[in-house]
Order: sequence, then C-alpha cells, then structure tokens
Amino acid sequence: MNKKVLVIDDEFDFVDAIKMRLEANGYEVISAHNGNDGIEKAAKEAPALIFLDLVMPKLNGFEALSRLKTDPRLSHIPVIIITAKSDTEYAFDAGKLGADDYIIKPVSMEGVLGLVKKYIG
Repeated sequence: MNKKVLVIDDEFDFVDAIKMRLEANGYEVISAHNGNDGIEKAAKEAPALIFLDLVMPKLNGFEALSRLKTDPRLSHIPVIIITAKSDTEYAFDAGKLGADDYIIKPVSMEGVLGLVKKYIG
C-alpha cells in the first residue's frame, strides 16, 4: 500500500513538524516549498495524499490545486488544503477546484494524522 504523503507548504518548521509526526507513524513524507515544486514532485513521486498550503511564493495553492486536479496522472490523488485562511470563501473556492478536505492552521498533529488515516489508511 502506498503510504507516501506530499506536503506542499512554504513554512519549513511546519513541514518538519508534520514530517516527524507522520514518519513516526509509518508514513513516507516528501515535501515541496512552493506550488511549482509541489506539482513536479507529485508527478515524480506519485504520493497517495497531498497536503497543500494556499499562500506560497511562485505558484499559490489555488493554482497548484487546479493544475493537480486537471492533470489526468494526478487528479485521483486526494488533496487536503492546510492553511491559515479561515474565510469560508477560501474553503468554498478550494472545494470547487477539487480539494478533498480543508483544515485551518494552527492544526493539531493528531488531526493531521487522523486525516491521513481517513484518506490512505
């Protein structure tokens, strides 16, 4: 079973925290710190799940989500938006673009782990 998770977020400490928690629970974690790199890594690594921040340099999360969900090689991968943007309009827009879930920072690592288990076991 594929237990690979891609975390696309420009906050290095946050990515490290998720990585430590998920790796301690048997998941493989790869990371990217902007949308362009995230899309490249998704295509190369074929993760089972993607966590995606909305506010990032170079390519924001909405653009990255749109590209992920319109690429036939990647569109099946569940994408969970993980952002500090708590406005319901952001969640609605992410949902329209194909996001599978939406959580607001700060997040609990238990909550992150629970979502990973929900989507990939």
